[in-house]
Amino acid sequence: MEGLKIYTPEDIRALVNIREGETKLGECVQFILSLEELETSSAAFVLIGIPEDIGVRANHGIAGASSAWQPALKAILNIQSNRFLQGSELLVLGHFIFNDPEVLEIGALQQKVEQIDTIVYELIERIVAAGKTPIAIGGGHNNAYPIIKGTSLAKQRAIHVINIDAHADLRPATGRHSGNGFSYALKHNYLGKYGIFGLHQNYNNEAILREIDSNPDIYTIFFEEVLTNPNFKIQYWKELAENFESPGLEIDLDSIENVLSSAASPSGFNLNLIRDILLTSTKKYAYLHICEGAVAMSDGRTDQQTAKVIAYLVTDFLKNQK
Repeated sequence: MEGLKIYTPEDIRALVNIREGETKLGECVQFILSLEELETSSAAFVLIGIPEDIGVRANHGIAGASSAWQPALKAILNIQSNRFLQGSELLVLGHFIFNDPEVLEIGALQQKVEQIDTIVYELIERIVAAGKTPIAIGGGHNNAYPIIKGTSLAKQRAIHVINIDAHADLRPATGRHSGNGFSYALKHNYLGKYGIFGLHQNYNNEAILREIDSNPDIYTIFFEEVLTNPNFKIQYWKELAENFESPGLEIDLDSIENVLSSAASPSGFNLNLIRDILLTSTKKYAYLHICEGAVAMSDGRTDQQTAKVIAYLVTDFLKNQK
């Protein structure tokens, strides 16, 4: 059955490797039995999985983003609970279940993404309205749109978003897929300001570059700028981020070198730079969305390390924001 699967304590415990003398995050995280309990939970952060790659395939990409959620969750739950992060700050809500359309052609996949949009934004709106910060692990970058929409509706204003990404994801809003989530968010006025950190000159077409140039509410730092000025990496980030107020934070894992994804690249940010950005941030973020990573691709590539990459990013975010 499609929709949200809410985790029981048994679901969470099954993923925790219990060890005498130690306490893992999974032994301390919160859970709820129904969405009605969201508002009464003392947890400030809500973790949700969106394990689908329908949007990636609708964008002519390689399937695999659906594989990251379960290994990433297990990696997160087995991190040590200690003075740096206890675990009670986090409510592990569950994950979405989405089935493929009967016909796997582009039009049908794009229609399915529209259905996913509706289901995802309604939950995000509810989480934000309850005063919580969503942490979503995908899944394709198509889910940026419903996450932005849900956050915007809950806050009753267009929001700001910073996207760490090799791609702008500003393809035309003519059928939903993983490459146009921000186009739709801008079109429907859910996205007020959009910042992109780490764009690759090689992988953004001229029409997208012209769109960026023509919109004063889109701010960019190209990866090549950071690459050729290595002593100013964090300074570039700070200069971009100062333009945004309480932004949502998007991290497309194809921006990090050698992380398995549909658009994996040997050239990109070092993981430790992204960790530095998260741990030293002075911003309060509206949400965190980590997307496009995979542990297994449909073309046969595998890398279990992706789960640990996601776990580092989630826990760094929690440590900085709590």
